[in-house]
Order: sequence, then C-alpha cells, then structure tokens
Amino acid sequence: MNILRVIASIDPRDGGPVEGLMHCADAMRMRGHDTEVVTLDEPGSAHVAAFPYPVHPQGRMIRRYGYTPKLARWIARNASRFDAAVIHGLWNHASVGSWQGLQRSGLPYVAFTHGMMDPWFRDTYRVKHVAKQIFWTLWQGKVLRDASEVLFTSEQERLSARGVFYGHAYRETIIAYGTTVPPPESAAQREAFHALVPALGARPYLLFLSRLHEKKGCDLLVEAFAKIASAQPGTDLVIAGPDAGGLQARLQGWAADAGIAGRIHWPGMLSGAAKYGAFYGAEAFVLPSHQENFGIAVAEAMACGTPVLITDKVNIWREIAATGSGLVEPDSTEGVAGLLRRWFALTPAARGEMGERARECFRQRFHIDAAAADLELALERARRTK
Repeated sequence: MNILRVIASIDPRDGGPVEGLMHCADAMRMRGHDTEVVTLDEPGSAHVAAFPYPVHPQGRMIRRYGYTPKLARWIARNASRFDAAVIHGLWNHASVGSWQGLQRSGLPYVAFTHGMMDPWFRDTYRVKHVAKQIFWTLWQGKVLRDASEVLFTSEQERLSARGVFYGHAYRETIIAYGTTVPPPESAAQREAFHALVPALGARPYLLFLSRLHEKKGCDLLVEAFAKIASAQPGTDLVIAGPDAGGLQARLQGWAADAGIAGRIHWPGMLSGAAKYGAFYGAEAFVLPSHQENFGIAVAEAMACGTPVLITDKVNIWREIAATGSGLVEPDSTEGVAGLLRRWFALTPAARGEMGERARECFRQRFHIDAAAADLELALERARRTK
C-alpha cells in the first residue's frame, strides 16, 4: 500500500505521536508499504528536511490552530496516489482540513486520537471544553464519524474517551502501539549522555524524559523528590525534555527553595545516543503524568530493561502492574513520593528482576512490529469498506 499520514507537525519536540509515526513507518516499510506525510509545518523547516520520509509541508495561516486551505486542496489533488490515509490527532486543522480533502477524493482513512479525548482535559480546562464541544459538533466529530475506524492504543484510552463529547458516533478499534528495539548499550551512549550532564558524574539517578508540561506531573516529581531526597542522599534526579512553555524555570525555583537544586539535572531534549545512554544508565524511569495516552517513553525505557515508575493516569498502567514491570501510584504528590519510597525499599535483586520483566513486557506487548501489523489490518479493512 501507499499510505498517507497526516499530522500537524513532525517536529520531534512535539513528543510521542511523531516518534510513533516514524517508527511505525519504518516497520510498515519492512512489510512492503510506502509512507508519505503531509503536515502544517512551514516549508524549509529543519525538522522537515531531516525527516526520513517524503514530507509535504503546507504551512499555516493561523498559527495555533494551523488553518490553511492548501491542505484540503493538496489531498484532493494527490489522493489518487494513495491507497489509504491515517489522521493523527485532533483539535487542529491537520485533522479537519485533511477530512475535507479526503471527503472530496473518497480516499478511505483511519484516525488516531492520541489521547486527546481524555476527560482530564475536560476537567482541567472547563471553559476550553465548552469551545471544544462546539468545535466537535461542527467539525471535529465529523472527522471521527466518517473514519473507517477510530484507533485507540489501550482499553483504558477507549473507555476514557466515551461520553466526553456528545454527538457523532464513531467505530472504535483497539490496536497495538509501541516502539523499536533500541540499539545495544554502549560506552558511546553513556559518554553522549554524560557530556550533557557533567555535574551528575557517576552518581545513580532516576530519569524523567518527556516534554516539560503541566500534564506530565513534573511539579509532582520535584515535590516528591524533595520529600525523600534527604533519606536517599546517593541518588540524583535527571529531568530531560523540551520546555516550550517556560515551566523549567518555575521547577528550578521550587527545587532551589527545597534545597535540592544541586540534586536535579536539566539536560534539555535528548535524542540519539544521548537518549539511549540516559535510558540504559537510569536506575528507573519516572513518568508521573496526570494524563498520558500511551507514553512512548515508557515503552522505550522498558525496551532498555529499565523499570518504570508511573501513575495510574498513564493508560498502559494496567499492563505495567500486571507484568511487574514497574510500580504504579495515583497522580498526587503523596502518590509520586510513594512510588519513590517503594522503589528505594526494593533490594538490588528485586530491581534487577523488575528490569528483566520490563524488557519482556516490551517484547510481548509494545514492540513496533505488533503495532504495524494491527495498523496494516485496519487499513486493509478501510480499503475494503470504501
């Protein structure tokens, strides 16, 4: 098949959906399928030039929402070159504009919501939710209504989305999601990581690696670490990720007030060898999110044999708990502090066993080959029902 992927941006700073798209495209290529991507990125962007698949950036006239009439026109003109399309994400013109073009051309498509219908957003941003309901009624819900299937990556995500918006029924499907097997651990990876955190030295550390955003629970992690830091003087914390909203400065201020500023390291966004060096070298990976559709970084950590400490708002928490691949607690300061206390109470042997179970859980449940196989079947169904 020739597959068209539609996503607002392929900027790697946008997190998991971009990473997942690229890894899945690699796996689909191994299965004989070609991928092209159309985005709202600006032509000439560095991340567009660096992307390993053909990209058709349409730009945007309205920056935040991303409106441009070019998107629907491009899809309508080029649809005949493709067998099916995949829409990634909601609440921007990439989904609505592509739906308009797909409707004109008759190209079948499936849609990933990527957790963007989670009730956390409704409960946290109530005024914005009212505006989203109007947008859903007029446009966004129709995108899902007309999709061959709406794809969810866990039972938790599927159930959580029900009833958040009213009107426009859609067809639900749960498919596998995941990432690739990491490269083998190497000295070069460790050196690349430690070059970005020279103050860490050889000290053991816990790792947070994701966007610095309020939904990720970064504030909970800093507060929880402050509670246990004096009892664990030998372990530091690394908080790595892009900071688009200025949250890092506030977190650093809180750490300074708590007297733990020297125990927390901020290398920024990690990629390539440095990212894998961080994963392989960490005692455990911590993601204290208030809302997380899947958590691609959780799967990456598990693939490296690193135990994961997560909240029950990460939608794959049931799989983690059932397999003993990590620890799970509620998304509160006490909950995250409990995660850390439970981790430090484990013996070295128990931690090692948890790491092995994490690696095995990744192989069985979150390997990208399973995700590609499920998406392939969904696209074939879409073509048959065209």
